Amino acid sequence: MFCFLELISFLSEISVSVVTILSRSHADRNVYPSAGVLFVHVLEREYFKGEFPPYPKSGDAGNDPITFNTNLMGYPDRPGWLRYIQRTPHSDGVLYGSPTAEHVGKATVIEITAYNRRTFETARHNLVINIMATEEFPLPYQAEFYIKNMNVEEMLASEVLGDFLGAVKNIWQPERLNAINITSALDRGGRVPLPINNLKEGVYVMVGADVPFSSCLREVESPHNQLRCSQEMEPVISCDKKFRAQFHIDWCKISLVDINRVVPVYITRPDPGTGILPEFGEYDPPSESLKTRDYFSDFLITLAVPSAVALVLFFILGYSMCCRREGVEKRNMQTPDIQLVHHSSIQKSSKELRSMSKNREISWPLSTLPVFNPVSGEVVPPIHPDNYETTSMPLMQTQTALLCAWCSAALTCCSLCSLLTKEIVMSCQPFGGWR
Repeated sequence: MFCFLELISFLSEISVSVVTILSRSHADRNVYPSAGVLFVHVLEREYFKGEFPPYPKSGDAGNDPITFNTNLMGYPDRPGWLRYIQRTPHSDGVLYGSPTAEHVGKATVIEITAYNRRTFETARHNLVINIMATEEFPLPYQAEFYIKNMNVEEMLASEVLGDFLGAVKNIWQPERLNAINITSALDRGGRVPLPINNLKEGVYVMVGADVPFSSCLREVESPHNQLRCSQEMEPVISCDKKFRAQFHIDWCKISLVDINRVVPVYITRPDPGTGILPEFGEYDPPSESLKTRDYFSDFLITLAVPSAVALVLFFILGYSMCCRREGVEKRNMQTPDIQLVHHSSIQKSSKELRSMSKNREISWPLSTLPVFNPVSGEVVPPIHPDNYETTSMPLMQTQTALLCAWCSAALTCCSLCSLLTKEIVMSCQPFGGWR
C-alpha cells in the first residue's frame, strides 16, 4: 500500500511538471508598441531554455544552439512591417520594425517557435502585438543616417541606439525625438562585406523630430559639400566629431525629409465590384460526336512534296556527274599534238630514271655494316635487311656525277628538271649543274 501511494505521488509530480511545461510553452506575451515608432523585441535564449525538458545525456545545456522561427498566426510569414534577424544559433534573435497607422487597433499574433539544435526539442509561445496610436504621429521632420561601422543587430541594442539618439539630439535640439525605423544596408541593395578588417554591413537609421533641421544637418546640402560628394570625397561637416567616436556616418547618403512639403500622391483604384461574374447564359459544351478529319492533304504537304523535290535534285546531280564527263578520248582530241608529245616524252624519261635508280649498285654505308662485339665476339646484324629498298638511299658522289652528265646530255626539255628531286639538283651543283 505504501509503495502504491509513492507511485501515485511520483506520477502526479510528473503530470504537474508536464502541465507546467505545456502551459509555459503556450503562454502569450503582450506588447504595446506605438505607430510610427521603432519596435524592438529580443528573443532571449535564456527565456526559452526553461521551456525544454531535461536532456538525459551529459552535456552543457547552457550553451545549446537555439534557433527561432517566427510567423503570423495562420500564415507562413511575418507581417510586412516586421523583420527578424539572428546572426548565429548562440545569439539572441531580434524582431524589429515600424508599424504604421493602418495597423492601429489590430492585434497581431506572432507565433515564435524555438528549436534546440542539440536535443531536437521545440518550444512555442505567442507574442501579441497591440499597436497603439500616438498624437505626434507622424513627426514632421525626418532624417535618415547611414552608419558604416554597424550591423543591424548591433544597432538594435538599446544602449547603442540610445547613444545614437543622444548624439542626434545634441546637434538637433528637438523636444521630441524618436527612432522611426532601422534597415540593414543589405536590404537596400548593399553588398556583403569581406570578412577582413572587421568590416560591417552598414545600417540605415531613420529618426523623426518636431523641430526643423539644424544648421549642422543642412551643411550637407551646400554646393561645396555636394561637389565633394560627387567626387566621392567626404564632405566637411562641423558636427561630425560628435559622432566619430562611436559612429562613422556617411554624410553623402543622409536624407532630410519635411513631410509638410511632400505632395501626397493619391492613386485612384477602380471599384472592385461584388466579385460576381455577369450573366452569360448557360454553358454549352461541344458535341460528343466529333467530325472525322482527312489527313491525306497534310501527308502530301509534309512528306510527298519534300520527297519529290529531293528526287529531282538527285537526278540533276547524277546527270551532271555521270553524263557530263568529257572522257580521255575527248580530252586528247581537244589537246594540241605538240602538248601530247611533250607530255609523253616527260613520262617516258621519268620512267627510265626510276628504272635506273632501282638497278644501280652501291656500297652499303658504314652504319649498315655488321657490328663486331669485342667482349662476346658476337656479330650484330646490320640495321637494314638484305631486301631493304635502296631507292631511298642517298646517291654516291660518282653515281651522282654520272647521272648529272647523262641528264645534261640526254634531256633537252626543261620540263624534266621540274620532275627531279631536290636532292639530285643539289648534288649536281659541284659538277657544273645542268647545261
